[in-house]
Amino acid sequence: MAWTGDDASFQGFIDKYSLSFPQISDDPGTVFARFGVPSQPALVVVKRNGDAKVLLGAVDDANLQSVLAQAAAS
Repeated sequence: MAWTGDDASFQGFIDKYSLSFPQISDDPGTVFARFGVPSQPALVVVKRNGDAKVLLGAVDDANLQSVLAQAAAS
């Protein structure tokens, strides 16, 4: 997850939802800009070769599994 905003809100969100996956603070918006993400929710799947698939909006389980399978196959 990438986040823009103040550090207290960032940590509060992580704590509130007991997130256990890696988190990064993206206050300057560098990560969002790198992948062309205009807003959240968004998901970026980066393949080993550096190609990226950007999904805007909430992603359901079936869509997530499809995108991950495609990324793994290429």
